[in-house]
Amino acid sequence: MEVKLWNDKREREMYENFAELYAIIKATEKLEKAYIRDLISPSDYETECQKLIVHFKTLSASLKDFVPSIERFADTYKMDCSAAVYRLVTSGVPATVEHRAAAVASTSSSASVVAECVQNFITSMDSLKLNMVAVDQVYPLLSDLSASLNKLSILPPDFEGKMKMKEWLLRLSKMGASDELTEQQARQLHFDLESSYNSFMAALPSAGKSKHQL
Repeated sequence: MEVKLWNDKREREMYENFAELYAIIKATEKLEKAYIRDLISPSDYETECQKLIVHFKTLSASLKDFVPSIERFADTYKMDCSAAVYRLVTSGVPATVEHRAAAVASTSSSASVVAECVQNFITSMDSLKLNMVAVDQVYPLLSDLSASLNKLSILPPDFEGKMKMKEWLLRLSKMGASDELTEQQARQLHFDLESSYNSFMAALPSAGKSKHQL
């Protein structure tokens, strides 16, 4: 006798998303352990970890009604993935970013502001991927990002990210709250965010490669 896990298409999609969430958490756990054991380079680790974090944030946002607690999800399925839960839920940024943030903190800037900038970049890019393109959805995210970038003393006034966010905020302020970005505008904004994020990461001091000091 065949036993079905779902009764309709909606339930089937939910279980498929559960499986994907499970896979992301497991993959992150393996990646964290590989990084700690020097089995992967910091640059490769950061690239892969960033991808997993973005996928996790996008998926967990769509599952928030079914999975209100990732920790409980991990416990329910006996995943034993504490490193992944910390990276995906508590930290939200790769360990390499945390280390660079610590280096920035030692040069009189706040590590928490660096983490805040990274989170704001990721949130802004994720929102566009989720098709959140109305002005009253996009403007607050870019405003938060701009404010966090302006808090960092290591970034010059003409830093690419600051200038581009200022231009976008000015453009959005001339539109109505319910107006939406066109597909072309959304694509350009995502490109500008990604470019600014890469410039931001490059502007941070090297973390001395001391990856074990969290």
